[in-house]
Amino acid sequence: IVLPEFYDERIQKAAKKARDFAVPVFPCWNKDDVALSKKCGIKYIDCSSMQKELTKAYSKLSKVKARTAEVIIKDKLISAALLLKLGYVDGMVGGCVYTSGDFIAVSKQIIGLKKGIRVPSSFFIMDVPGFGQYVYADASVNPNPTAEELADIAVMTGISVKKLLGIKPRIAMLSFSTKGSAEHPDVRKVIKATEIAQRKGKRFGLAIDGELQADAALRLDVAKRKIKGDLGKVAGRANVLIFPDLDAGNIAYKLTQYFGKAFAYGPILQGFNKALSDLSRGAKVEDIIGIIAIVSVLAKSK
Repeated sequence: IVLPEFYDERIQKAAKKARDFAVPVFPCWNKDDVALSKKCGIKYIDCSSMQKELTKAYSKLSKVKARTAEVIIKDKLISAALLLKLGYVDGMVGGCVYTSGDFIAVSKQIIGLKKGIRVPSSFFIMDVPGFGQYVYADASVNPNPTAEELADIAVMTGISVKKLLGIKPRIAMLSFSTKGSAEHPDVRKVIKATEIAQRKGKRFGLAIDGELQADAALRLDVAKRKIKGDLGKVAGRANVLIFPDLDAGNIAYKLTQYFGKAFAYGPILQGFNKALSDLSRGAKVEDIIGIIAIVSVLAKSK
Protein backbone atom coordinates (compact mmCIF):
# COMPACT_ATOMS: atom_id res chain seq x y z
CA ILE A 1 0.00 0.00 0.00
CA VAL A 2 1.68 3.21 -1.18
CA LEU A 3 1.66 6.15 1.25
CA PRO A 4 2.51 9.43 -0.53
CA GLU A 5 2.49 11.53 2.66
CA PHE A 6 5.25 9.56 4.39
CA TYR A 7 6.95 12.77 5.53
CA ASP A 8 4.06 13.22 8.01
CA GLU A 9 4.87 11.71 11.40
CA ARG A 10 1.39 10.14 11.71
CA ILE A 11 1.92 8.20 8.48
CA GLN A 12 5.33 6.99 9.67
CA LYS A 13 3.88 5.69 12.95
CA ALA A 14 0.90 4.09 11.20
CA ALA A 15 3.12 2.46 8.57
CA LYS A 16 5.25 0.79 11.24
CA LYS A 17 2.18 -0.72 12.92
CA ALA A 18 0.56 -1.66 9.60
CA ARG A 19 3.49 -3.97 8.78
CA ASP A 20 1.64 -6.66 10.77
CA PHE A 21 -0.99 -7.04 8.01
CA ALA A 22 0.24 -5.13 4.93
CA VAL A 23 3.35 -3.95 3.12
CA PRO A 24 3.48 -0.15 3.42
CA VAL A 25 5.53 1.50 0.67
CA PHE A 26 7.02 5.00 0.46
CA PRO A 27 7.50 6.59 -3.02
CA CYS A 28 11.02 8.05 -2.80
CA TRP A 29 12.61 10.57 -5.16
CA ASN A 30 15.85 11.53 -3.42
CA LYS A 31 18.41 10.54 -0.79
CA ASP A 32 16.50 12.23 2.02
CA ASP A 33 13.35 10.28 1.14
CA VAL A 34 15.28 7.01 1.09
CA ALA A 35 17.04 7.82 4.38
CA LEU A 36 13.69 8.50 6.05
CA SER A 37 12.25 5.26 4.68
CA LYS A 38 15.20 3.26 6.00
CA LYS A 39 15.01 5.00 9.37
CA CYS A 40 11.35 3.99 9.66
CA GLY A 41 12.07 0.45 8.47
CA ILE A 42 9.55 0.81 5.64
CA LYS A 43 9.98 -0.48 2.09
CA TYR A 44 10.36 2.11 -0.63
CA ILE A 45 10.22 2.41 -4.40
CA ASP A 46 12.96 4.46 -6.04
CA CYS A 47 10.87 6.67 -8.32
CA SER A 48 13.94 8.44 -9.70
CA SER A 49 15.06 5.19 -11.36
CA MET A 50 11.61 4.97 -13.00
CA GLN A 51 11.41 8.58 -14.13
CA LYS A 52 11.13 7.78 -17.85
CA GLU A 53 8.35 5.23 -17.31
CA LEU A 54 6.40 7.50 -14.96
CA THR A 55 6.85 10.50 -17.27
CA LYS A 56 5.61 8.56 -20.28
CA ALA A 57 2.59 7.22 -18.39
CA TYR A 58 1.58 10.64 -17.05
CA SER A 59 2.13 12.35 -20.39
CA LYS A 60 -0.16 9.81 -22.06
CA LEU A 61 -2.87 10.12 -19.39
CA SER A 62 -2.89 13.90 -19.12
CA LYS A 63 -2.00 14.83 -22.71
CA VAL A 64 0.83 17.11 -21.56
CA LYS A 65 4.30 17.29 -23.07
CA ALA A 66 6.98 15.03 -21.62
CA ARG A 67 9.00 17.99 -20.38
CA THR A 68 6.02 19.22 -18.35
CA ALA A 69 5.14 15.71 -17.14
CA GLU A 70 8.74 15.25 -15.95
CA VAL A 71 8.21 18.02 -13.41
CA ILE A 72 4.64 17.16 -12.39
CA ILE A 73 5.32 13.49 -11.57
CA LYS A 74 7.69 14.50 -8.77
CA ASP A 75 4.66 15.44 -6.72
CA LYS A 76 4.42 12.51 -4.32
CA LEU A 77 0.66 12.06 -4.68
CA ILE A 78 0.93 11.91 -8.46
CA SER A 79 3.89 9.52 -8.40
CA ALA A 80 2.07 7.29 -5.87
CA ALA A 81 -1.04 7.20 -8.08
CA LEU A 82 1.11 6.30 -11.09
CA LEU A 83 2.73 3.43 -9.17
CA LEU A 84 -0.78 2.15 -8.42
CA LYS A 85 -1.93 2.62 -12.01
CA LEU A 86 1.08 0.72 -13.36
CA GLY A 87 0.65 -2.16 -10.90
CA TYR A 88 3.75 -1.66 -8.75
CA VAL A 89 1.52 -1.43 -5.65
CA ASP A 90 -1.96 -2.75 -4.83
CA GLY A 91 -3.54 0.22 -3.09
CA MET A 92 -3.04 3.83 -2.01
CA VAL A 93 -3.90 5.77 1.15
CA GLY A 94 -3.54 9.54 1.45
CA GLY A 95 -5.27 12.77 2.36
CA CYS A 96 -3.98 13.66 5.81
CA VAL A 97 -1.87 16.41 4.17
CA TYR A 98 -3.35 16.73 0.67
CA THR A 99 -6.94 17.98 0.55
CA SER A 100 -9.69 15.50 -0.25
CA GLY A 101 -10.38 17.49 -3.42
CA ASP A 102 -6.79 17.08 -4.62
CA PHE A 103 -6.67 13.40 -3.66
CA ILE A 104 -9.90 12.59 -5.49
CA ALA A 105 -8.99 14.71 -8.55
CA VAL A 106 -5.62 12.97 -8.96
CA SER A 107 -7.22 9.55 -8.43
CA LYS A 108 -9.88 10.27 -11.07
CA GLN A 109 -7.29 11.50 -13.55
CA ILE A 110 -4.75 8.71 -13.10
CA ILE A 111 -6.63 5.68 -11.74
CA GLY A 112 -10.00 6.37 -13.37
CA LEU A 113 -13.51 5.22 -12.50
CA LYS A 114 -14.99 1.77 -12.98
CA LYS A 115 -16.98 1.25 -16.16
CA GLY A 116 -20.53 2.52 -15.80
CA ILE A 117 -19.83 4.54 -12.64
CA ARG A 118 -20.67 8.23 -13.00
CA VAL A 119 -19.07 9.56 -9.82
CA PRO A 120 -16.73 8.32 -7.10
CA SER A 121 -18.29 8.12 -3.66
CA SER A 122 -17.45 7.19 -0.11
CA PHE A 123 -18.79 5.32 2.86
CA PHE A 124 -18.15 5.11 6.58
CA ILE A 125 -18.30 1.98 8.70
CA MET A 126 -19.95 3.10 11.92
CA ASP A 127 -19.25 0.88 14.92
CA VAL A 128 -22.06 1.87 17.29
CA PRO A 129 -21.87 0.59 20.90
CA GLY A 130 -24.91 -1.53 21.71
CA PHE A 131 -26.09 -1.60 18.08
CA GLY A 132 -23.26 -3.08 16.01
CA GLN A 133 -21.92 -2.00 12.64
CA TYR A 134 -23.74 0.15 10.10
CA VAL A 135 -22.54 1.64 6.83
CA TYR A 136 -23.30 5.26 5.87
CA ALA A 137 -22.96 6.57 2.29
CA ASP A 138 -22.20 9.05 0.83
CA ALA A 139 -20.90 11.19 3.67
CA SER A 140 -17.88 12.97 2.19
CA VAL A 141 -17.82 13.33 -1.62
CA ASN A 142 -21.03 14.19 -3.53
CA PRO A 143 -22.94 17.30 -2.34
CA ASN A 144 -26.19 16.73 -4.24
CA PRO A 145 -26.20 13.53 -6.32
CA THR A 146 -28.76 13.01 -9.06
CA ALA A 147 -31.08 10.00 -8.90
CA GLU A 148 -28.74 8.11 -11.25
CA GLU A 149 -25.68 9.01 -9.16
CA LEU A 150 -27.47 8.08 -5.94
CA ALA A 151 -28.31 4.69 -7.45
CA ASP A 152 -24.63 4.16 -8.33
CA ILE A 153 -23.65 5.07 -4.77
CA ALA A 154 -26.10 2.50 -3.39
CA VAL A 155 -24.92 -0.31 -5.67
CA MET A 156 -21.21 0.43 -5.21
CA THR A 157 -21.65 0.57 -1.43
CA GLY A 158 -23.44 -2.78 -1.45
CA ILE A 159 -20.62 -4.37 -3.46
CA SER A 160 -17.97 -2.82 -1.18
CA VAL A 161 -19.74 -4.04 1.97
CA LYS A 162 -19.95 -7.61 0.64
CA LYS A 163 -16.22 -7.58 -0.14
CA LEU A 164 -15.08 -5.84 3.00
CA LEU A 165 -17.36 -7.12 5.75
CA GLY A 166 -18.52 -10.40 4.23
CA ILE A 167 -22.14 -9.72 5.16
CA LYS A 168 -25.37 -9.45 3.19
CA PRO A 169 -26.04 -5.73 2.77
CA ARG A 170 -29.61 -4.60 3.37
CA ILE A 171 -29.61 -1.20 1.72
CA ALA A 172 -32.09 1.52 2.69
CA MET A 173 -32.54 4.58 0.47
CA LEU A 174 -33.26 7.24 3.09
CA SER A 175 -35.68 10.15 2.84
CA PHE A 176 -38.01 12.19 5.03
CA SER A 177 -40.80 10.09 3.50
CA THR A 178 -41.70 6.41 3.86
CA LYS A 179 -43.37 4.75 0.88
CA GLY A 180 -45.25 7.81 -0.32
CA SER A 181 -46.01 9.45 3.04
CA ALA A 182 -44.81 12.79 1.63
CA GLU A 183 -44.72 14.41 -1.80
CA HIS A 184 -41.71 16.53 -2.80
CA PRO A 185 -39.08 16.68 -5.60
CA ASP A 186 -36.47 15.39 -3.11
CA VAL A 187 -38.67 12.39 -2.35
CA ARG A 188 -39.21 11.71 -6.05
CA LYS A 189 -35.44 11.73 -6.53
CA VAL A 190 -35.00 8.99 -3.92
CA ILE A 191 -37.87 6.94 -5.38
CA LYS A 192 -36.28 7.13 -8.84
CA ALA A 193 -32.85 6.31 -7.42
CA THR A 194 -34.33 3.27 -5.64
CA GLU A 195 -35.86 1.94 -8.87
CA ILE A 196 -32.56 2.34 -10.75
CA ALA A 197 -30.51 0.84 -7.90
CA GLN A 198 -32.83 -2.17 -7.61
CA ARG A 199 -32.47 -2.84 -11.32
CA LYS A 200 -28.68 -2.46 -11.29
CA GLY A 201 -28.24 -4.31 -8.02
CA LYS A 202 -30.06 -7.46 -9.16
CA ARG A 203 -26.98 -8.94 -10.81
CA PHE A 204 -25.08 -8.58 -7.52
CA GLY A 205 -27.89 -10.01 -5.39
CA LEU A 206 -28.36 -6.76 -3.49
CA ALA A 207 -31.43 -6.10 -1.33
CA ILE A 208 -32.36 -2.43 -1.83
CA ASP A 209 -35.52 -0.63 -0.74
CA GLY A 210 -36.84 2.91 -0.43
CA GLU A 211 -37.90 5.50 0.09
CA LEU A 212 -37.62 4.98 3.87
CA GLN A 213 -37.30 7.24 6.87
CA ALA A 214 -34.41 6.31 9.16
CA ASP A 215 -36.64 4.85 11.89
CA ALA A 216 -38.57 2.73 9.38
CA ALA A 217 -35.27 1.51 7.97
CA LEU A 218 -33.81 0.54 11.34
CA ARG A 219 -36.69 -0.48 13.63
CA LEU A 220 -38.97 -3.35 12.74
CA ASP A 221 -41.81 -2.14 14.98
CA VAL A 222 -41.78 1.27 13.28
CA ALA A 223 -41.58 -0.30 9.82
CA LYS A 224 -44.66 -2.42 10.57
CA ARG A 225 -46.63 0.67 11.59
CA LYS A 226 -45.57 2.78 8.62
CA ILE A 227 -45.60 0.26 5.77
CA LYS A 228 -48.67 -1.58 4.56
CA GLY A 229 -48.22 -5.13 3.31
CA ASP A 230 -44.94 -6.99 2.82
CA LEU A 231 -41.96 -5.28 4.45
CA GLY A 232 -39.41 -7.01 2.24
CA LYS A 233 -35.84 -7.73 3.32
CA VAL A 234 -34.73 -4.19 4.18
CA ALA A 235 -37.34 -2.21 6.12
CA GLY A 236 -36.67 -2.44 9.85
CA ARG A 237 -33.50 -4.46 9.21
CA ALA A 238 -31.23 -2.12 7.22
CA ASN A 239 -27.49 -2.23 7.82
CA VAL A 240 -26.50 0.09 4.95
CA LEU A 241 -27.95 3.61 4.90
CA ILE A 242 -27.83 5.66 1.69
CA PHE A 243 -28.37 9.35 2.38
CA PRO A 244 -30.03 11.61 -0.21
CA ASP A 245 -27.27 14.23 -0.13
CA LEU A 246 -24.00 15.17 1.54
CA ASP A 247 -25.66 17.44 4.11
CA ALA A 248 -27.67 14.53 5.51
CA GLY A 249 -24.86 11.96 5.32
CA ASN A 250 -22.12 14.11 6.80
CA ILE A 251 -24.29 15.44 9.62
CA ALA A 252 -25.60 11.95 10.43
CA TYR A 253 -22.18 10.32 10.72
CA LYS A 254 -20.87 13.10 12.96
CA LEU A 255 -23.95 13.00 15.20
CA THR A 256 -23.63 9.21 15.45
CA GLN A 257 -19.97 9.69 16.43
CA TYR A 258 -20.59 12.28 19.11
CA PHE A 259 -23.95 11.31 20.61
CA GLY A 260 -23.75 7.57 19.96
CA LYS A 261 -20.06 7.31 20.93
CA ALA A 262 -19.54 5.45 17.65
CA PHE A 263 -16.18 4.81 16.04
CA ALA A 264 -16.18 5.89 12.39
CA TYR A 265 -13.92 4.07 9.92
CA GLY A 266 -13.58 6.18 6.81
CA PRO A 267 -14.22 7.86 4.54
CA ILE A 268 -13.52 4.87 2.31
CA LEU A 269 -13.52 5.82 -1.36
CA GLN A 270 -15.17 3.61 -3.97
CA GLY A 271 -15.90 3.56 -7.67
CA PHE A 272 -12.25 3.67 -8.76
CA ASN A 273 -10.43 1.07 -10.84
CA LYS A 274 -8.02 0.37 -7.96
CA ALA A 275 -8.24 0.17 -4.17
CA LEU A 276 -7.58 3.54 -2.57
CA SER A 277 -8.90 5.79 0.14
CA ASP A 278 -8.81 9.29 1.47
CA LEU A 279 -7.99 10.37 5.02
CA SER A 280 -9.22 13.28 7.08
CA ARG A 281 -6.51 15.89 7.60
CA GLY A 282 -7.30 15.52 11.29
CA ALA A 283 -6.76 11.75 11.16
CA LYS A 284 -5.10 10.10 14.14
CA VAL A 285 -2.56 7.29 13.84
CA GLU A 286 -5.23 4.71 14.73
CA ASP A 287 -7.52 6.08 12.00
CA ILE A 288 -4.76 5.74 9.41
CA ILE A 289 -3.97 2.17 10.46
CA GLY A 290 -7.66 1.30 10.08
CA ILE A 291 -7.86 2.75 6.57
CA ILE A 292 -4.66 0.96 5.49
CA ALA A 293 -6.24 -2.30 6.73
CA ILE A 294 -9.48 -1.63 4.83
CA VAL A 295 -7.69 -0.74 1.58
CA SER A 296 -5.57 -3.89 1.97
CA VAL A 297 -8.71 -6.05 2.19
CA LEU A 298 -10.30 -4.30 -0.80
CA ALA A 299 -7.09 -4.72 -2.82
CA LYS A 300 -6.98 -8.45 -2.07
CA SER A 301 -10.62 -8.94 -3.06
CA LYS A 302 -10.23 -7.43 -6.55
